Amino acid sequence: MPIVVAVYLASLAVLALYGAHRLTLTVAAVRRRRAEPAATPLAGDLPVVTVQLPLWNEAAVAARLLDAVAALDWPRDRLEVQVLDDSTDETAAICAERVARLRARGIDARHLRRVDRRGFKAGALEAGRAVARGELHLVLDADFVPPPSLLRDAVGGFADPAVGMVQTRWEHLNAGAGPLTRAQALLLDGHFGVEQAARAWSGHIFNFNGTAGLWRARAVADAGGWQADTLTEDLDLSYRAALRGWRFVYLRRVAAPAELPATMAAFRSQQFRWAKGSIECARKLLPRVVRAPLPWRTRAEAGLHLTQNLAYPALVALLLTAAPAAAAVPRWIHLVGAGLTAVVLGAYAVVAARGAGRRGREVAAAVARVPLLGALTAGIALHQARAVFEGAIGRRSGFVRTPKDGGVGGRTRRRRYRAGRGRGWILELGLAAYLAAAAGWAAQHHAVTTAGFLALFAAGCAWVGLATALE
Repeated sequence: MPIVVAVYLASLAVLALYGAHRLTLTVAAVRRRRAEPAATPLAGDLPVVTVQLPLWNEAAVAARLLDAVAALDWPRDRLEVQVLDDSTDETAAICAERVARLRARGIDARHLRRVDRRGFKAGALEAGRAVARGELHLVLDADFVPPPSLLRDAVGGFADPAVGMVQTRWEHLNAGAGPLTRAQALLLDGHFGVEQAARAWSGHIFNFNGTAGLWRARAVADAGGWQADTLTEDLDLSYRAALRGWRFVYLRRVAAPAELPATMAAFRSQQFRWAKGSIECARKLLPRVVRAPLPWRTRAEAGLHLTQNLAYPALVALLLTAAPAAAAVPRWIHLVGAGLTAVVLGAYAVVAARGAGRRGREVAAAVARVPLLGALTAGIALHQARAVFEGAIGRRSGFVRTPKDGGVGGRTRRRRYRAGRGRGWILELGLAAYLAAAAGWAAQHHAVTTAGFLALFAAGCAWVGLATALE
């Protein structure tokens, strides 16, 4: 029992650290909201912009993406479009046909095909960069539908020549498709409304999100180009460029809508890649961050940022030990943990909703979805803990793109592509059964708060496991 209690307290301490960090970001996003940069009017000769579209087997959304790019409000002689197409299915023919349309409209569009997928997305972007003529590069993933005004609204962020990257906010095309997409929307609104805002407006390092943002070509080259030794090439390049002294601008007021993964298997695959890649970046870059001539607060924040997915192994340990520890640990410790969780998630939801431009009932709806988000987080914890472990020990794996179906609003479409589900759902269902039994045991020992949280997390594990198994 002493070992179980020690593991429980250690995992609670780790979660409290990252929870408190998220709470400080929430407070900073509120306090520093006036530091959001105002719109900068475009002046003088407009820069040449290269739009880079990395694609691999995206037949459901490729035409939609290229039609949206064709509608961008930017002078044709100042616009270059690169379709970086590694596809092995009918996507290649769709892209070839759409590129021909763009060229007929006077747009400098190129359909670039590689003989292999070496380096995956990073390799495609690097190959495009080698032949791009734009001084700015706009990167768009296949599931995005940029508004025509995106370049007009965002390019002004490069008025200062020291700015190397401008990131815009994501919006969601299919947030209303179901509980999974609603939870994801809240999670991403939190990232863009709280985390990115707080880091950017506090002068800390924040990262390019892989899409819906622009890079200055000189900044990419100065940082060493796109590199494929991690699964999060966007996070990697961001930190390398920041450590070279480039500044970044976050434009919360400029938004680009995209499609959220509508199936649990696709969502799990995406989250696994992001978690593993962040730990790979931590292994690669933390020593440089520690030695960098940056304020200690910026280095500390960067360390917490790069390692934030360590919370998943801690959450798994907490779930496994919470019930046995319930009888051995003073009740106030459980109450502190539960209270911190509620405060962090509640504050995060409110600021996320307001950051996304929502008011009144929509803010209340965001707060009401906090238990849903908590259940989902617990449900994927085992899967994410494995990602963290693989990233920590340096186990390499290929870049697995997230399937897109072209869904909009509450409508879903026939799935052309499916994410691999693996066998992790078996462990998730096993953990759900264990947590349900643990909740009953905790309730019998009058640890009501612990029992309630365990029941919620059991429901989350059952949801994730069953949804994955039935796809």
